[in-house]
Amino acid sequence: MEGLLSPVHLVIILVIVLILFGPGKLPDLGKGLGKGIREFKDAIKGGAESPSEKKAEEEKKVEEEKKT
Repeated sequence: MEGLLSPVHLVIILVIVLILFGPGKLPDLGKGLGKGIREFKDAIKGGAESPSEKKAEEEKKVEEEKKT
């Protein structure tokens, strides 16, 4: 055994996730995971922004995404 996260194990985990959630849900899961990690990093840094500033920034990003 080389370790818990050898390439073979990662492929097996990926196949199981694909079977459980299906290919349509994977982008949503990735997006949610990325958002969670980003929020966690912001919280670790101290979160200098107030919640209202964060909400305004998120709304601006959503508007920009709709334009493209």
